[in-house]
Amino acid sequence: MGGFFGAASHHDVVLDVFFGVDYHSHLGTRRAGMIFHDDEGFQREIHSIENTPFRTRFEDDLPGFHGCSGIGCISDTDPQPLLVRSHLGTFGITTVGAINNAEQLVESYFTDGNRQFMAMSSGAVNTTELVAALINQKDDFVSGIKHAQDAIEGSLTLLIMTEDGRIIAARDKVGRLPVLIGKNDDGFCISFESFAYHKLGYDDEYELGPGEIVRIDADGYQTIAPAGDKMKICAFLWVYYGYPNSNYEGVNVEVMRYRNGAVMARNEAAAGTLPDLDYVAGVPDSGVPHAIGYATECKTPFARPFIKYTPTWARSFMPSNQEVRNRVAKMKQIHIPELIRDKKLLFVDDSIVRGTQLHETVDFLYECGASEVHMRSACPPIMFSCKYLSFSSSKSEMDLIARRVVQQLEGDEGQEHLEEYADSSTERGQCMLHAICEQMGFDSLGYQSLDGMLEAIGIDRDQVCTYCWNGKE
Repeated sequence: MGGFFGAASHHDVVLDVFFGVDYHSHLGTRRAGMIFHDDEGFQREIHSIENTPFRTRFEDDLPGFHGCSGIGCISDTDPQPLLVRSHLGTFGITTVGAINNAEQLVESYFTDGNRQFMAMSSGAVNTTELVAALINQKDDFVSGIKHAQDAIEGSLTLLIMTEDGRIIAARDKVGRLPVLIGKNDDGFCISFESFAYHKLGYDDEYELGPGEIVRIDADGYQTIAPAGDKMKICAFLWVYYGYPNSNYEGVNVEVMRYRNGAVMARNEAAAGTLPDLDYVAGVPDSGVPHAIGYATECKTPFARPFIKYTPTWARSFMPSNQEVRNRVAKMKQIHIPELIRDKKLLFVDDSIVRGTQLHETVDFLYECGASEVHMRSACPPIMFSCKYLSFSSSKSEMDLIARRVVQQLEGDEGQEHLEEYADSSTERGQCMLHAICEQMGFDSLGYQSLDGMLEAIGIDRDQVCTYCWNGKE
């Protein structure tokens, strides 16, 4: 996915932007960059962070940066932020989202008499450059941003820094991602994650509404396009993506995860399906708070039967080679025999997407002597690849374990009954659970219900995007 951070102040903001961007490193593993502006113009650097953390990669660049305004990003897509020169002036731009109709937009751009894009080595166009081109088709930034958001199938949240050092922030038109403003005595910042600016001494000031566009400088912020009425914020921000300290729409991530686990355990107890257990554990690290909530509710000890060794590889999917990623994931799991051998264990994971690494985890636990391994997912079965933020994005929906098992059970006919399969109270839902259990080696499997997850989030359910689970816009 990705994240961004920007700041405008009466004093130099290089360190604020550096640390602010660094605090978004959990959101992407491919590219990162920063742009700063001072009286002499712009300075920019972009680096790969696939094998080196952001902080380490950019520390040597800090002496060359200076300015009272700056923006930066962590990106799981193309190199950015970009520096663009157009009839709107010279500006820096960074984007977060997904463009599903990029090729069609590129072809349309050419047919309008435009000549070229810079092509990457793959031949594709940098999506942030495409967004800039769409913005430049209009006579001002507000009209251009709205034009780009309307033309794109997917989502678009962005930051622009203009040649006067001001920052323009635009939240996706239905607010799939958050955008927040912080304030201190010297200026203002704009961020995806609230905790990023709290640690830098900024206080909460304002949260943009869906489709809202604001302009920020050292003296304040101004809404230059009002928020819309419709919001579809991504539920995975709470379930998985968001950092524990962050708040979205007034709901803290960690608190939601405790509540989510408790709702799962409560509903299982009511249904009489709670297994007899020695310990409840989380699949490190994102499943841990869900597991704490589950354990607390069902009054079963919480434990950590295995620990992730992270000093060398902070995230198992950082290496570009799949074989290396699989090996790293396995090498990181350091078990504690005393908490596994002859024990009945229940693990809670944030989600079960493809199931590849989870299968290896279960094998690992049985090899270590576990007597039973039960698995719970903190969200419902993922039935659709995300087309808005690229979470669970895959070449085929048959990569998703739930869809693959449905196909195995009933062929194409099963694809017409996905809603039933996603509901464990139905006969089809039970069949899917049993089939996944057999394939993965679980003693039992349970998914959080859609209603339970939305209850744990606690905001109006019509304002939450649930496309991954029910395919509804």
